[in-house]
Amino acid sequence: MNRYTRLIFTLFLLALPLLLVGAPAPPAVAGDMSGDPAGDATGPTAVATFAGGCFWCMEGPFDVLNGVISTTAGYIGGHTKNPTYQQVSAGGTGHAEAVQVRYDPREITYGELLEVYWRNVDPVTLNRQFCDGGTQYRSAIFFHTPEQEAAARASRDALDASGRFDRPVVTEVAPATVFYPAEDYHQDFYVHNPIRYKFYRYNCGRDRRLEELWGEESHHG
Repeated sequence: MNRYTRLIFTLFLLALPLLLVGAPAPPAVAGDMSGDPAGDATGPTAVATFAGGCFWCMEGPFDVLNGVISTTAGYIGGHTKNPTYQQVSAGGTGHAEAVQVRYDPREITYGELLEVYWRNVDPVTLNRQFCDGGTQYRSAIFFHTPEQEAAARASRDALDASGRFDRPVVTEVAPATVFYPAEDYHQDFYVHNPIRYKFYRYNCGRDRRLEELWGEESHHG
């Protein structure tokens, strides 16, 4: 083995542990996807983050809206760094499954996003959405700015006072923390796996419950 061959072999041995570890987890997204936990609702684009149970069902209702640029399924509001789907779904990380919406506030307002959000969730059931139970499936609005906080609280209070429901609205309004994008196979699941998605949605009773709560105003994703 000559000097060059020994060098290549040594470099391979040094790199082997890194190869065995595998690819890194998706990077954490703080606030507005650029590392700022406060987010940005005043520039050309803004970010809104909503939890409404299984995130498979929460991308579609926003994707179809004019002014929405993208949606990302992920995890927010917990205490474990770089959580996996298995960890979050087991309920031990404190995170909620959520969708982060990037939009153009010149074309669609945060208030309009809130209206779509409400009609896709059960706001009167604590720590549960449809067939999925646990804090990881809680309904929550994670605000990125003081203006979003004010709008979210006003919207929730108005809904609670409307008399529409026979129980109080229990949806959480909380500051956005680090948002971790979910694994690739969860992104746009309703597009890439339509049969499995529709089977899950039907068996979870999501649309039946939404119609009970919202009638013709309910949104089906």
